[in-house]
Amino acid sequence: MVNEDAAGRARATIESVYRADSRRVLATLIRLLGDFDLAEEALHDAFTAALASWPLDGVPAEPASWLVSTGRFKAIDTIRRRVRHDASLTELARRLEQHVSEPDLDATIEDDRLRLIFTCCHPAIGLEARIALTLRTVCGLTTEEIAHAFLTQPSTLAQRIVRAKAKIRDAGIPYEVPSGDELATRLEAVLLVIYLVFNEGYSASSGASLTRADLSAEAIRLGRLLVDLLPEPEAIGLLALMLLHESRRDARATAGGELVLLEDQDRTRWNRVLIAEGVTLVERALRSRPVGPYAVQAAISAVHAEAPSGAATDWREIVGLYDALLVIEATPVVELNRAAAIAMRDGPAAGLAIINGILARGELGDYLHAHSARADLCRRLGRRDEAVASYRRALELARQEPERRFIERRLRELERA
Repeated sequence: MVNEDAAGRARATIESVYRADSRRVLATLIRLLGDFDLAEEALHDAFTAALASWPLDGVPAEPASWLVSTGRFKAIDTIRRRVRHDASLTELARRLEQHVSEPDLDATIEDDRLRLIFTCCHPAIGLEARIALTLRTVCGLTTEEIAHAFLTQPSTLAQRIVRAKAKIRDAGIPYEVPSGDELATRLEAVLLVIYLVFNEGYSASSGASLTRADLSAEAIRLGRLLVDLLPEPEAIGLLALMLLHESRRDARATAGGELVLLEDQDRTRWNRVLIAEGVTLVERALRSRPVGPYAVQAAISAVHAEAPSGAATDWREIVGLYDALLVIEATPVVELNRAAAIAMRDGPAAGLAIINGILARGELGDYLHAHSARADLCRRLGRRDEAVASYRRALELARQEPERRFIERRLRELERA
């Protein structure tokens, strides 16, 4: 008979292990099984087995290793059953049965997510599909969350993920970290994946919470691993950028979870250890050549981090850095961010003119922050009706509850004015 307290503790441990380790376990199962869908099924079977076993037998000393081993044997059983109906699986079943032992499993699990990222980012797969597959498989984001990051439809992303999995399987893409020149050519897609994962953690695309600390922490961990593996300027710049943003996490929301804008944040709550590390990495990245977009964005964040207050921020330097960033990466989002900086340097009318131009071109029409930035500048200029219209459009696009509440407060303030 199972002790109810022990069973409850075991279930709580399983839930904790799932949150912390399920993607690591999945990455190792993909390497061992060579098939994404089979590995996902094996992961589910392993956790189902844990729910049945751990309350009776106790939690194993190495839960992740137990889940990998159990998942692999469950997959072997699945393949054996399917061989009866599909002879093409005979070779896979034979290969899995010949490699039922995995030496140093604990040591390999930790590296498998990085291997998986580079597999997902193979040049044989389209760039957007690489990113979508990595976010879905390595980090467990939903197709809806990924679609928000891509500003596209969930059904489109789902199709890309299915095709990418098929490409890896059919082309026999190896599960490994590449070396030499091939590693450098794959870096850009890997960096973008890590950056999108961090962004989802730093400002969740939807839901009740402003942030998802687990995703930010995972992106930073992957960023550190990548810098150790390949200390290129852009990898260093991305790590610096993430650390400098992460330093502000505790000040970005009130105790009740309400959004606090950068200019209103209590800077004594910023993490000075992360800022010091980030600034050191920025200097290291900028000393190298070529300087890329992540290094420049990190330099912008460093100017914010070192300013004693919002009013004392060197907006002239920030605008200059955005000018440099536009030369490297001329995108509407960079233009939008530059416009916000110009509004702080030259006044809201100057920034508003640029944002109006971006929207008039038909760009960023479905981008929440374009409309919220325009609304704020109109509000500061006393153009109440325009501010209300832009805030209402932003509210239509907002899917994160703290952002929605912030916009609703702004609207109420304007309606009372």
